[in-house]
Amino acid sequence: MPTRPYVIDEMISAKTIAARVEALSKDIHDAFSDTDKLVVVGLLRGSFVFIADLVREIDLPIEVDFIEASSYGDSTESSREVRILKDLRGAIHHRDVLVVEDIVDTGYTLKHVVGLLKARRPARLKTIALLDKPSRREVDIQADWTGFEIPDEFVVGYGIDFAQRNRNLPYIGKVRFSDEEQGT
Repeated sequence: MPTRPYVIDEMISAKTIAARVEALSKDIHDAFSDTDKLVVVGLLRGSFVFIADLVREIDLPIEVDFIEASSYGDSTESSREVRILKDLRGAIHHRDVLVVEDIVDTGYTLKHVVGLLKARRPARLKTIALLDKPSRREVDIQADWTGFEIPDEFVVGYGIDFAQRNRNLPYIGKVRFSDEEQGT
């Protein structure tokens, strides 16, 4: 549980997210239009809302699987040490794979997961992230598709949490700690 009081300011509305998810799904459909079945791999836990909305918009045969990786714990800063907490159930060898990430910050998690999955020799592997903070990148990785590029702010909502809170917000919100200086 967070120990510092905070407020959440809406940054990206639910309506804006829905429109972007629809547009991204069309790009994904075009990129994988020749697939027999697309394996959509969600990075738990933050991507679960995004992946649910995304797969309902993609007009292709889809299989959904999940991998859980963590480099944050309950902190607002990455530990830079990626741990795999849950692996895929199914095989991806010679299959088309789309990795769905909630947010690319330092890049450690996505780079680690992409490396792990590429070693399993999928036919194609592409990545999509709802949010991207390029100003925070510490490793060379970029998603093939990005929903929104955001500044270096700590965000919650639409599946993204702060110490397991605020995942259920329908929008992306910026966390502002009450003891921080308030800008006008």
